Amino acid sequence: MEDYLQGCRAALQESRPLHVVLGNEACDLDSMVSALALAFYLAKTTETEEVFVPVLNIKRSELPLRGDNVFFLQKIHIPESLLIFRDEIDLHALHQAGQLTLILVDHHVLPKSDSALEETVAEVLDHRPIEQRHCPPCHISVELVGSCATLVTERILQGAPEILDRQTAALLHGTIILDCVNMDLKVGKATPKDSRYVEKLEALFPDLPNRNDIFDSLQKAKFDVSGLTTEQMLRKDQKTICRQGIKVAISAIYMDLEAFLQRSGLIADLHAFCQVHNCDVLVAMTIFFNTHNEPVRQLAIFCPHAALRMMICGVLECSHSPSLKLTPAPSTHPNLQAYLQGNTQVSRKKLLPLLQEALSAYSDSVKIPSGQPETEGVCREQADKDLDRAGSSLVPGLSQDEEEPPLPPTPMNSLVDECPLDQGLPKLSAEAIFEKCSQISLSQSTAASLSQK
Repeated sequence: MEDYLQGCRAALQESRPLHVVLGNEACDLDSMVSALALAFYLAKTTETEEVFVPVLNIKRSELPLRGDNVFFLQKIHIPESLLIFRDEIDLHALHQAGQLTLILVDHHVLPKSDSALEETVAEVLDHRPIEQRHCPPCHISVELVGSCATLVTERILQGAPEILDRQTAALLHGTIILDCVNMDLKVGKATPKDSRYVEKLEALFPDLPNRNDIFDSLQKAKFDVSGLTTEQMLRKDQKTICRQGIKVAISAIYMDLEAFLQRSGLIADLHAFCQVHNCDVLVAMTIFFNTHNEPVRQLAIFCPHAALRMMICGVLECSHSPSLKLTPAPSTHPNLQAYLQGNTQVSRKKLLPLLQEALSAYSDSVKIPSGQPETEGVCREQADKDLDRAGSSLVPGLSQDEEEPPLPPTPMNSLVDECPLDQGLPKLSAEAIFEKCSQISLSQSTAASLSQK
């Protein structure tokens, strides 16, 4: 694999037609490994002089946000310098020159910004349900398995098993295990085909890492934010909503809020983040497990506009459906309100409608004619109607929390800008896994209490 990737970078320096194997815009581990392995297979099995190169569908600067990707590349001894990123190859220029053929892997629909490239798509390999309205007219191979890497493994072992080296096998093996949550039947992510090809890889290469070890290390790397800047931490698992021109960024932060608030230059970083991303409000939702392995959630609302910040905090504090059970936490920053969240079952997914409600209430309050008192509360029935109308204002293309992962996360059906949530086998985000662990922890505590009685 490493020798092959060195040749790919050299091919970019030549003016010749390219077959580009392109993963999805989330560039999670499944997308990255599937692109690398499929391109490797096609290059090794073609009988012509055609050049196949894998392209990671993100900027090179965004790779550090994908901790499991970075960790696995290092573990498998593949230098990041050998990889080709989207900002290092001009696909549109190649198309205009008549030198581009695309193979899509781990997605089957291009975003609007790449719609002109659709006519160059020659093949699709994906594990999500087909979006018929947008699918390109080419050979499409789709099967609803837990990991796209499973389908790539199948292609290799059925077509040319002799080309499979240990390095490539390890990439595929670890990716399937992570995507299928260590093949846990209780989670229900792994299909019989996923399990079968993990076993085949282990039979071919008996020295592959133990499943538990590789899953635990990859999962730990996915949650690790120790080497990230504040801006990178906020972008790692971010979702955005917009209402009446007010934009709110909601970021999942995988560390204790107290430690997050003590980061050097934090307020300046938060201001800069809001300016760069044109956000009026930034909500940080911290998530971690305490020493007793119990889930802990905390909130921080950063907003320089006092009235808007007070409205958001008021709606969250007064909410009963669901009740967040918020307790104000110490904060020395005047534009930031921090909370301990007593109800750990309220995830970011459940927080979003409350934020939409707060934005609707704020928009209504600023429309009141002068001379009349401002509304202190919000009519829940009217807010629900406003929320229904506001549903279409969710910014497309960002991580679909819990149904679709973040990061970063695999987006809705990967790339359809306006598609509904993928109804196929769900990807698991860090937030989703935390939610599942939280529910298990709660049920175990309840069972223990009942047995004591």
